Amino acid sequence: MNVVPGSPRDSGGVVRDFAHSDSPEVQRQLDRLAALSLPQGRFGLETIQELLKRLGDPQARIPPAFHVAGTNGKGSTCAYLRSMLEAEGLKVHSATKPHLVRYNERIRIAGRLISDDHLAKLLAEVLDAGADLGPSFFEVTTAATFLAFAGEPADACVIEVGLGGRFDATNVIPHPACVGIATLGIDHEAFLLRPEDGVPEEPIARIAFEKAGIIRPGAPVCTMSYTEGAELEVERAALAAGAPLHMRGKDWDATTVDIIEYLDRHGRLTLPLPRLPGAHQADNAALAVAMLRHQDRVGVSPEAMAEGIRAARWPARLQQLEPGPLTALVDGREVWLDGGHNPDAGQAIARHFAGTRLHLVIGMLANKDPEAIATPLAPSLASVQAVPVPGHECHPASAFGAEARDASSVEDALKSLPDDGLPILIAGSLYLAGAVLKENDEVPD
Repeated sequence: MNVVPGSPRDSGGVVRDFAHSDSPEVQRQLDRLAALSLPQGRFGLETIQELLKRLGDPQARIPPAFHVAGTNGKGSTCAYLRSMLEAEGLKVHSATKPHLVRYNERIRIAGRLISDDHLAKLLAEVLDAGADLGPSFFEVTTAATFLAFAGEPADACVIEVGLGGRFDATNVIPHPACVGIATLGIDHEAFLLRPEDGVPEEPIARIAFEKAGIIRPGAPVCTMSYTEGAELEVERAALAAGAPLHMRGKDWDATTVDIIEYLDRHGRLTLPLPRLPGAHQADNAALAVAMLRHQDRVGVSPEAMAEGIRAARWPARLQQLEPGPLTALVDGREVWLDGGHNPDAGQAIARHFAGTRLHLVIGMLANKDPEAIATPLAPSLASVQAVPVPGHECHPASAFGAEARDASSVEDALKSLPDDGLPILIAGSLYLAGAVLKENDEVPD
């Protein structure tokens, strides 16, 4: 079944359990969200546009927006943008996805997660307004986000694209301050590579075509460097929109070895490396810097950029877990968590652990490539245990190699590890990552 991204039913027909809340009022609205269904094969922005029209077009009244797409790194880029803007002393709304533990994580108003009371009221308003439209989970979430952002003064907002770009529900922002496109890779093939006339045939060029769909007339665009076919699609989209294009390696660049040496037409900046683990995080930070430097609606000083890079946090992306109920099961050992699930994420994780022996506890949805994480990590692996992701169809241990073993839960996997002191990586799914954070009492705030 081919459905709109954001539906509570995936391409394999598996019902998704999107969220639970301790608030009865929020849960009532989340239950309504979970009941949404969609006509097979519906793609387009018509439904979100009509829904927003009924709500007074709040997307036209939000603060200057930084809109970020990409296969990997878009969430981290948003985290750096928010952190740098806040280091300047600005009020920032932000919209990221998916949530890890609480649905509230998707909407942050002036630096704080949306309250349960506010969230329940907004969801009820949107669901009531669109009752006859058959909106998707993500269309409702996006409309509620824009309502929240339009209703509270702020200096800027940071908005992460959910899936793709061209038909993503967030792609209704009329005049963004800046558009960013992070790293490109192959993911969500059922949606982003589906057959369609008049689109690029090369897979990575098609991905670029979809992501570049968020480019808006006159709004500056900052990107990473890509393969020739992908770059051509981004250049075409920018030219068609009359949008100034600033591509890494052509219009700006950065070296990211011991520090970030950033350079563009405005000059050179020397910035610290992020505290977030992974060499790729410096590249994501550099893209965020480029976005701030190539727009003129919100001012951020180099000092605030440096402070923001150091302060940025992004849960479940090479996150070392703190002491808690789960980590107590392997007392004193490093336990790392990452929600990456595609080949590019696997390569980034492998680079971080290069030369280190570790145990892998992996849970991957059945519609993901089982080799994406385990194969790049293979030279480092002392053991592999496959665990279920509650509520989802998952790959069994056999998908990860002859030596992999099944475990009934993350807890059981940790208990069964040998007492060899090696670090442990829990990876393969953001759904799994959210469950792990909850079990270890590390709910994102």
